[in-house]
Amino acid sequence: MTAKAVAFIARSGTGKTTLIEKILPELAARGYRAGAIKHDAHRFDIDHPGKDSHRLTVAGAQTMVITSAEKLALVKKHGGSPPAEELLRDYFPDVDIVLVEGFSQSGLPKIEIHRKEKNAPLICRGENPDPALIAVASDEPLEVDVPVLELSAPRRIADFIEENILKRPEFP
Repeated sequence: MTAKAVAFIARSGTGKTTLIEKILPELAARGYRAGAIKHDAHRFDIDHPGKDSHRLTVAGAQTMVITSAEKLALVKKHGGSPPAEELLRDYFPDVDIVLVEGFSQSGLPKIEIHRKEKNAPLICRGENPDPALIAVASDEPLEVDVPVLELSAPRRIADFIEENILKRPEFP
């Protein structure tokens, strides 16, 4: 079974990671098993030169796992960034919900983050309105066709996710 998910989208520097970081413990306190995906538009390295994991991938391992008593990391080479739906299916069978950072082009339900100081138009309500937008988390009132959630209230955003994603069978 694929986990339910919600994507948090916004322009760079708007606070996507910070908000997700505050919502995760709210969901965990309610008994939900949560996961997270961060889409990085830049190149990143999790296995660093000189480390055994890096040596194995450089030597030709297409998939390499490093594990300890506490956690596991997977390095998998691929030709392009996999779609969020594929990541959810393949890597999150053991969670109830995945908070996704980015993947603005996906069909996942989305919460867009808006900050007054950025003063930019909403991504999901620009030239090509995104029907997957289910709410906006903002630090100012907005006139928009979806609920506007108080950005500084992660507990209320977790309430919204619980009521509108976790408890609704129509959301994958």
